[in-house]
Amino acid sequence: MKLNYRIVIFALAIVFGLVFSAPSIFQMQEGKKITLGLDLQGGLYMLLGVKTEEATASRMKSIAASIKHFSEKKDILVDTFKFDENSVSFSLLDTDDIKIVKEFLDKIDGAKVVVAGAELSLSLVPEEIAKTKKQAVDQAIETIRNRLDQFGLTEPIVAGQGTEKILVQLAGIKTQEEEQRARELISRAAKLELMAIDEDRIGRVSSMSHGDAASYGDLILEDAKNSQIKYLVHELPILDGSMLTDASMGFDTNNRPLINFALNAEGAEIFGDFTGKNVGKRLAVVLDGKVYSAPNINERIGGGHGQISGSYTVMEAKDLAIALRSGALLAPIYLMEKRSVGPSLGADSIQASMVALIGGFILVIGFMFVYYKMAGVIANIALISNLFIILAVMALFGATLTLPGMAGIVLTVGMAVDANVIISERIRELIYDGVSMHKAIEDGYSNAMRAILDANITTLIAAVVLYVYGTGAIKGFAITISIGILASMLTAILGTHGIYQMLESKIQKSKNNHFWFGIKV
Repeated sequence: MKLNYRIVIFALAIVFGLVFSAPSIFQMQEGKKITLGLDLQGGLYMLLGVKTEEATASRMKSIAASIKHFSEKKDILVDTFKFDENSVSFSLLDTDDIKIVKEFLDKIDGAKVVVAGAELSLSLVPEEIAKTKKQAVDQAIETIRNRLDQFGLTEPIVAGQGTEKILVQLAGIKTQEEEQRARELISRAAKLELMAIDEDRIGRVSSMSHGDAASYGDLILEDAKNSQIKYLVHELPILDGSMLTDASMGFDTNNRPLINFALNAEGAEIFGDFTGKNVGKRLAVVLDGKVYSAPNINERIGGGHGQISGSYTVMEAKDLAIALRSGALLAPIYLMEKRSVGPSLGADSIQASMVALIGGFILVIGFMFVYYKMAGVIANIALISNLFIILAVMALFGATLTLPGMAGIVLTVGMAVDANVIISERIRELIYDGVSMHKAIEDGYSNAMRAILDANITTLIAAVVLYVYGTGAIKGFAITISIGILASMLTAILGTHGIYQMLESKIQKSKNNHFWFGIKV
């Protein structure tokens, strides 16, 4: 009996497979386990729509705020400042400022600038509008995915559907409370704005309509705690959540939850300049159109740090910090379709898949034993090891097993044994030609290697492409196929070759080719 590196590696692979697949197979409390997908354990399916037209309006508002801050920083006097979802226009009191302002406007991506005397106007070109709408969808997908990752769900599926829709699948959502919390976290705009309160007209806000406020360039916003309390704020924010770099839950001196936030360098500069010029006035901290606090500015605030206080529970504060940290949505989203997948449907799917897997497994094992005798037994050892390794790798890396993924495992059963069929046939051909057993085994593996590598590598490339460009169920299928191919290369080629080398002396002594390879004497 000859022990070599092939047997050592194969034995280690088997031990690895048994150790890391055991928690998933026996549902042990300890150890890493495979996560079941939506179709296997139930959960929440949602189709969301994105109001992309509002992304353009938000972009124009942001541009208008940038122009206003630039003019104030450069001490440029601006008159008749107007903006809507399509354009920004304003007049300069000093025509000498036209050149410097136009240079600033020309740096804005996708902007079309028109100068007519002392009046300047800016609008977005059609290509930039289309780009802004697409960016709103892409950013919504990324933001929702980040929020759900921090929510604690494993492998949530978030993918684009068409040009303005988003598919969300959340496996493991079982209770109404979990579903409600997930929906609120997904749909929350988390749009943070720091806005100046109109101190000159704030006393008239109770008798003022929204139209009256708009005529002064103001907005009427409700207090987040008490809808009866109104604030009159300037429509253009001082800065918004795009300048936010971090948000986390904390506690105030009375041990009540609040949210601490930090701004980037640009935001910190704008914040510091504004507070320095407006000591004694008030600043409104606005989140999703509601005023959470309106503190007095007692001194210049540097460093770019602030707080949002409110009547939060600890869970609400955590979710709000997650929403702020993952970024605000550029455009609102709305629910188009919702389906709850019950665990019973998942159990039926698992049962049907297991029947297919076990049935196919038994048929393949039976065929290999009947046709190839002991060579078939060796191939079956490799096949069983292959299944354990697939489960172990998926559990180790926290992969999600979906129904198509189980189909991939069933397909892997057939593919994994294919390499040993080719090898066994090559060995049988050489034995028929009268070569020695040692040479038949070595040349059998050598001759079969090119065909095996070609077949497996091309299939692996296709699986990688499916994973990169596919979504949801397609990814699950691609993952199991990819792991199965790599595992079969290890077990079917390296492992079985080592077993043959270990048993070579016994095979030569027995001289019973029918017993070992199913060859008819």
